[in-house]
Amino acid sequence: MNVFKTNKKLMSRYSLTLLLVFFLIVSKTFFGQNQERPNILWLTSEDNSADWLGCYGNPFAETPNIDHLASEGFLYTNAYANAPVCAAQRSTWITGILALSMGTHNMRSFYRIPHDSINYYPDFLNEQGYYTGNYKKTDYNISGRDGTDCWDNSSSEDWEALKNNQPFFQVINLGNSHESRAQGDVDHTNHDPNKTILRKFHPDVPDVRKNYAKYYDALKQMDVDVGAKLKKLEDMGLAENTIVIYVSDHGGVLPRSKRFLFANSLHCPLIVRIPERYKALWPASRLGSKIDRMVSFADMPKTWLSIAGASIPNYMQGNIFLGSKAEAEKEYHFAFRGRMDERIDNARALCDKRYLYIRNYMPYVPWMQHLMYLWKMKATKAWAKEVEEGRANELQSRFFKPKQWTEELYDMQNDPDCTENLIAKPAYQKVASTMKTELRKEQIEVYDSGLLPETEMVRLAAEHKTTIFEMVRNSQLYDVSELLSAADIALEQSPENLNKLHEMLNNEHLGVRYWGLIGCLLLNNEAGGLKVIEDESHEIQAMAAYLLIRSGNKELGLAILKSLMEQSSYAMLSILNIVDWMGESGKELMPLISKLEFSKKNQSEYNYIMRMKEYLINKFS
Repeated sequence: MNVFKTNKKLMSRYSLTLLLVFFLIVSKTFFGQNQERPNILWLTSEDNSADWLGCYGNPFAETPNIDHLASEGFLYTNAYANAPVCAAQRSTWITGILALSMGTHNMRSFYRIPHDSINYYPDFLNEQGYYTGNYKKTDYNISGRDGTDCWDNSSSEDWEALKNNQPFFQVINLGNSHESRAQGDVDHTNHDPNKTILRKFHPDVPDVRKNYAKYYDALKQMDVDVGAKLKKLEDMGLAENTIVIYVSDHGGVLPRSKRFLFANSLHCPLIVRIPERYKALWPASRLGSKIDRMVSFADMPKTWLSIAGASIPNYMQGNIFLGSKAEAEKEYHFAFRGRMDERIDNARALCDKRYLYIRNYMPYVPWMQHLMYLWKMKATKAWAKEVEEGRANELQSRFFKPKQWTEELYDMQNDPDCTENLIAKPAYQKVASTMKTELRKEQIEVYDSGLLPETEMVRLAAEHKTTIFEMVRNSQLYDVSELLSAADIALEQSPENLNKLHEMLNNEHLGVRYWGLIGCLLLNNEAGGLKVIEDESHEIQAMAAYLLIRSGNKELGLAILKSLMEQSSYAMLSILNIVDWMGESGKELMPLISKLEFSKKNQSEYNYIMRMKEYLINKFS
């Protein structure tokens, strides 16, 4: 017997067996892992705050499908959008970075970010073997990368592809709750206008009530859409291994909600249904539980990546709120607003589970500035008419006047409509002071890019051949702390600061000069305006002209604005906003404005300038 030959044969069989076992282990690990990793279906409705839904306590809502989803999952009571408008919030979602931290917070601005170092969150899901779909919102307010190329499918809602390519991550956008559904005719609604409960700040007139009813109709249809998606998930046999997320993209939608920083602008529904097989992810032991954890929308990309087992880049700014890798709950939520379409405003907000603090960087303009898209609603027109014709009460009229307040503080539990500003009440000074301090910390931490006029940020970034994202992280080009301190001095509105403000007007940094001028504007100090009428910054020149007009030197102020318009200033949108803020004095500029032609180089900017031109022509005709 040849022992060597026999041993060789045994060893060969042994090696083959080992190879087979290894293959089975690897196969089981790989395929088993794919089977165990959950599918994720993210249903996103547009423009509706949490309080429009039955499961969030609205007795008038007809939202049975969403309500049932909440009973099968977990309803978050403290979920908040970072931006109260779609494009800026999507910009935050797709990157996991606050839009304000990238310079992409102004509506339809499409500024570039450093794509070589910032990926979109679906990129990481794709690396992990997920099939990714998005139907069909891919406008991320960012240039330099096509919004569709991070998805395997962004052109259709393909359930067969999802079933055949598990695990999947699918976003479905539901448009029936969008602001557009509240526009147009408000007669013949299914919901009874007489049974609606109006916000305190809305006048009780027929078109407002009807508009409420029209939007309740739209929400009912959106709820039907949610039910249809959930049924399709069941019919495809995917419900038992798919986590379902339902959320709105921000609050809204009737006037003084979407685009603003009040509770009904930011507080959003968030419901997560997690199948039994992924029970380890449950945030509570009982289905149907309400979860009071503070969830910021910036938390979501990190959380979805964590659930999927994907890598999470360190530049993402949120906190994971689900699963074994959940991070500490933040005490405060941070939100922001910049330019909304053609209207310019600038504010920040911080809230905890009870109080909402707002910092207004433009207290000299009204909350409710005429905005073309917002004025398509009958409720907006009816409200404005009540104010114009003197029938509105003080509260209802307030929002059409310059804010005056640089700070606002609201108790959201006792005042959900956010109508009683507590900022000056002694009992709330500690709360206000703490939140002001925490807001500043947040602004520094995220590199608040909105502390200069938008056009100046664009100009400076181009001059230094960089993106806004990179520029705000370079203290030599943009010192966030210095700018916040300058803004604080300006917003104090204290005559004792006049000498300091005049010194700021001589500063080499444009941003410090700008805030020095705003301080002079708030104090109606004509001398401050005269010091900067030839500043290199067109934005500063325009605001100096506005100050001169307000302080009585109308002839010089108008001459400066005319000069800027004749040279097709890059600050044209600001100039046309100023013409509106000026009131009747703006009429003197209309012969020039009506003849002006504008460059179409930037289509969004052109559209907004043309909207302002049309509005001013109608206003002063």
